[in-house]
Amino acid sequence: MGSAKKSSSTERQARIAEMRRAEEARERRNRILTITASVVVVGALVAGGVVLVRSQSDDSGDTAAGSETSGSFVTGEDGVRTWKGTLSRNHVTKDVTYPAEPPVGGDHNQVWMNCNGDVYTKPLNNVNAVHSLEHGAVWVTYTDKAPKADVEALAAKVKKTPYTLMSPNDGQKDPIMLTAWGHQRTVTGAGDANVDKFFEKFVQGEQTPEPGAACTNGLSQ
Repeated sequence: MGSAKKSSSTERQARIAEMRRAEEARERRNRILTITASVVVVGALVAGGVVLVRSQSDDSGDTAAGSETSGSFVTGEDGVRTWKGTLSRNHVTKDVTYPAEPPVGGDHNQVWMNCNGDVYTKPLNNVNAVHSLEHGAVWVTYTDKAPKADVEALAAKVKKTPYTLMSPNDGQKDPIMLTAWGHQRTVTGAGDANVDKFFEKFVQGEQTPEPGAACTNGLSQ
């Protein structure tokens, strides 16, 4: 039994290390792409910027059309609530009313919240956090009823786990909740075994709509 746990822990640490290396590589590539894109944009503006403006207008029309989020939660024997239905994935510039709090998916802002083990002390805009879920992040949220010791322990766990983020959310029904794209559960505290199980299954899990997408170079507080 001890050997199996040690093996599982070693594999998990190796997986996290590999994810961190991949994230660092993506961040380097993104910096290069950002510089290149800036040069292209400046060139386009000098030329008149007509194509850019037109493209933005077209994108706005496309994302507004066909928006659909429908369905409901089904709770499994493991206590995880899974969204059965459709979760739309359009980029929008307006606020979105989600059927769950915290939301488990749906239309969202084109800019994600940084989720490379980021711990936020203020509530997040759902439209940005949902984009992080689309990238395969697990979002830890808590209310003012969550014990301080649990909040601190969870924050420590998030800080060392790529593709996670954490923030307060007094709009949710339970003191501590874990959310991934299309999945959610309540946990009793930082020592609840279901915390590790949820992380292991859903951090960059099979539910991820955009596996490998960046969790850096987004918004931060």
